[in-house]
Amino acid sequence: MSQWKKDVYIYDTTLRDGEQGEFISYSLEDKIHIAQRLDDFGVDYIEGGWPGSNPKAINFFRKMKSVPLKHAKLAAFGSTRRKNMKAAEDSQILLLLESEVPVVTIFGKTWDLHVHEALRVSLEENLEMIRDSVSFLKSHGREVIYDAEHFFDGFKSNPEYALKTIKVAAEAGADTVVLCDTNGGTMPTEIPAIMRDVKAVLGSLPIGVHVHNDAGMAVANSVIAVHEGAVHVQGTINGYGERCGNADLIQVIPNLELKLKKRCLPEGKLRELTAISHFVAEIANIPPDPRQPYVGQTVFAHKGGVHVSAVRRNPATYEHIPPELVGNVRRILVSELSGQSNIQSKLEELGIDLATTPEDVKQIVQQIKELEADGYQFEAAEASFELLVQKAKGTYEPFFELKDFKVITYGKGPYAPCPAEAIVRVVVKGKEHHVVADGDGPVNALDRALRKALGNAYPHLKKVHLTDFKVRVINARAGTAAKVRVLIESSDGERSWTTVGVSENMIEASWQALVDSIEYYLLHVSE
Repeated sequence: MSQWKKDVYIYDTTLRDGEQGEFISYSLEDKIHIAQRLDDFGVDYIEGGWPGSNPKAINFFRKMKSVPLKHAKLAAFGSTRRKNMKAAEDSQILLLLESEVPVVTIFGKTWDLHVHEALRVSLEENLEMIRDSVSFLKSHGREVIYDAEHFFDGFKSNPEYALKTIKVAAEAGADTVVLCDTNGGTMPTEIPAIMRDVKAVLGSLPIGVHVHNDAGMAVANSVIAVHEGAVHVQGTINGYGERCGNADLIQVIPNLELKLKKRCLPEGKLRELTAISHFVAEIANIPPDPRQPYVGQTVFAHKGGVHVSAVRRNPATYEHIPPELVGNVRRILVSELSGQSNIQSKLEELGIDLATTPEDVKQIVQQIKELEADGYQFEAAEASFELLVQKAKGTYEPFFELKDFKVITYGKGPYAPCPAEAIVRVVVKGKEHHVVADGDGPVNALDRALRKALGNAYPHLKKVHLTDFKVRVINARAGTAAKVRVLIESSDGERSWTTVGVSENMIEASWQALVDSIEYYLLHVSE
């Protein structure tokens, strides 16, 4: 483990607390991949799980013995011993030792309500459970992190007893005492006074925080705790966790490094923040939140013309940090709110140099506003926007010409598959092609027919495939006569692009987006 100077130690519990979130379940291989990525990112502790809770956790620790970590320490999680026995006799305590990890994190009861209602022991017996568990683990050479469960609620209920529990843990040899807001209801204004009382009891012993997000305050409470003297922060990537989740380390880390000037990652690693956020989201099979602070797709996106004009002159006018610091990028959106600055910036962002004049840009702005009034949306369809600009210049030559198309669907009754047949007539390089293709549905049939018609002229189209298809009803009150907007995402295996179509006829809207997708690809491969 590297020994560079830092101000705050990051303890990641994505693999344990994060997996308790609804809809999240990691395979053993997933957990190993995430652990390796977290280690490379530079967190200090990786909590692998609770060995006493399930076989997967035990297997994880067994497998990790052959996976070298360059920076992080692997931690096993458990609880204080059970009542009416010694720590040396408690099987779940022994499993923590058997995991052979350098760090053991155990939680104990701080709130007298839990001592009486959950453990059903006396307050003194709970203190002895804490003391015995910590001292036993320390006697076996482990670094012991003590999580004071429900500390803030316990402090507000019975401050004298809550402080006594963490003092006992410290006296028993805990290396770090972590204050937990397990129910996630503590307000930021409560943190400073409580931290002062804790420091008075623990002295120079390192203090940490573990905050849940039930009141939406997990990140704020974590940052304020550090401001008040905490040097250890626990959380999860993307804030995954039970109920509303844990403190989101993707927000906590940049707030500490960039706002509080507290170093907590190796030099240069903050630029990987967006990448690791998306990496874990991909493995968890949860779409990234586009509005997640620092790393979301829309966080540095500018749409209003006044904003874009100012950002072009000086990004600090509407951005609190340069996006590159956290591995994100600035995006300029084009929409009915766009001004000429939006269009010019978007052209530069996409690398389009068409020698556009101010009059050209003005015309494009007007055309976009008219199209968006009809239901088009170019914010998420940059490929269609680029084609629109190319066509507006009057220099674009289409790769094929549509004569007509027909789609026939074959209904077989409720819940039965509904195959389709598409007939397409197109002119390609002066030659007319009349083709028929079957598909699993009308869009799939059209896609196959168009590819069949273009295949001989453009064989590289075989690389392109549709990766996503979205339909949005624009004016729902019109009922079955409503307009729909279709977004199609395509990929050639190396890059992806999105196109849009709008019509009262869903097949026509799909066709528009499909044609744009293919034209965009052909435009770029022919450059």
